[in-house]
Amino acid sequence: MAKIQNISEIQLTLGFTEFDVLEKYRKSFNESELGRLHSVFPFESMAKGIGLSEQRLGRRNIFTPSAKIALMVLKAYTGFSDRQLVEHLNGNLLYQMFCGIMIDPDFPITNYKIVSAIRNEIASRLDIDFLQEILASHWKPYLENLHVCMTYATCYESHMRFPTDMKLLWESIEWLYRHICRHCMDLGIGRPRNKYADVSEYYLSYCKKRKRKVSRTRMLKRRMIRLLEKLIVQRDEIHKEYGRSLRYTQDYQKRLSIIRKVLVHEKEMFEGRKVSDSIVSIDRHYVRPIVRGKETKPVEFGAKVNNIQIDGISFIEHISFKAFNEGIRLKNCIRMQQKLMKVRVTCAAGDSIYANNANRKYCTKYSISTSFVRKGRAAKDEHLRRVLRSELSRERATRLEGSFGTQKQHYSLSRIKARNMKTENLWIFFGIHTANAVLMIDKIRNRTAKVA
Repeated sequence: MAKIQNISEIQLTLGFTEFDVLEKYRKSFNESELGRLHSVFPFESMAKGIGLSEQRLGRRNIFTPSAKIALMVLKAYTGFSDRQLVEHLNGNLLYQMFCGIMIDPDFPITNYKIVSAIRNEIASRLDIDFLQEILASHWKPYLENLHVCMTYATCYESHMRFPTDMKLLWESIEWLYRHICRHCMDLGIGRPRNKYADVSEYYLSYCKKRKRKVSRTRMLKRRMIRLLEKLIVQRDEIHKEYGRSLRYTQDYQKRLSIIRKVLVHEKEMFEGRKVSDSIVSIDRHYVRPIVRGKETKPVEFGAKVNNIQIDGISFIEHISFKAFNEGIRLKNCIRMQQKLMKVRVTCAAGDSIYANNANRKYCTKYSISTSFVRKGRAAKDEHLRRVLRSELSRERATRLEGSFGTQKQHYSLSRIKARNMKTENLWIFFGIHTANAVLMIDKIRNRTAKVA
C-alpha cells in the first residue's frame, strides 16, 4: 500500500456531483421525446390567453399557470389516472421538468386531487377557438398544403353504462329514497310508507332473468314510474313542513331537478309519445343519444365533434353533446381554416354527407375543388378532376379518419372519464392537440433538416 504523506495528495474520486446529475438530466430532457413535445407547445401564451392565475391550489403553490397547462398535456400523453400521474410526477425528474417544477423528495405531493382542481380551473376558462388560434399561429410555419381543407365528424364517447329506461328509473328511485331516509333521520320523524321494498325485490328478480317478457317489463316500468312519482310527492311534503330545518347543496338541487325531468320523459314514453332530448344519465344529464348507424355501435353516447384537418393536424370546428348534421357545416370549416391559416382554401374533402347542393354551389362560386362525386355533364378537363377527387378522397379516408383511431387508442379519448360537460370538453381538447403535437415533432425536425 502506498503511504500518503500529505492531505493535499488525496484527490476526489467521485465521478459526479448532484449538480452534474441534474445538469445531465436537463440535457437528456431536451433530447428526449418529452423535451421535444414540450418545445412544440407555447405554454406561456396559452396560459396567458385564458387568464390562468397564480392562485393557491392545495397546501403548496408549486404549479405556475404554464405548469398547469403542461400537466394537462402530460396527462393526455401518458394516459395515467390522476393518482398515477401524481405518483410518477413525484418520482420522475423528466416529468417535473416538463411541467417546469421541482418537487422536494422529502415533501412529495400527497393530494392527487390537485390534478382534478387544476382541470376544473382550466375548464372554467377554456376558450377552444382562441387557444386553437394560438396553436395554429405557432405551428403554421411547419405546415404544408394550407389550401387543402379536410373535414369529418366523430363521436368521443363518455365513460358510462349503457342506458336503459329501467336503469334510469331505478337509479332515480334509489337516490331519492336514500335522501328521504336521511331527511327523516335528521329530523327525527318516521319514514313515509311506500312500495320501495316490494319494487326493489321485483327489480332484482327482473335483472336476474336472461329473457324478459315485454308484459313483465311494461308492468315493472309502470310500478317504477308510480313509485318515483310518489317519492317525489313525499319528499315535497317533507320539504313543505320541515324545509327550514333542512339544508340542500347545489348538487342535491340539481340532481332533484334532473330526476323530475326523468319522470316526465318516462311517463311520456310509457304512453307512447316521442320525447326529444331524452335524458340517458343522471350523472351526465347533458349527454344525448347520437345515432351514428354503425354496425357494431348504432347509437353512441358522448360528444360529437366536427374536425378539420390541415396537413395532418386536426382542429375542432364544432363540438356538441347533442346530435347535429355535420353536412351543413362545410362553409364554417372552410371559413375557419382560412381564419387560422390566413390562406385561401382551394381544395375541400369531405364524406358524401357534405355533398349537398348548397355546399356544391358554395364551392363552385369560390372555385374550390372537392372530393364529391360529379353531378351533371362532364367538364373538358374531367380526367384531371377525377384524379384530384380520387386523391382528396383517399387522403381524407386514410389520414383524417385514421387520426380518430390514434386519438382514441393512445390519448385517452376512447371513453372519457370526466364528470361534467366543461371538463369533458377540456379532455377532448387536450387529447386532440397532444396527438397533433406528437406529429408536429417530426414536421419541425424535417423542416429544420431541410433548412440546415
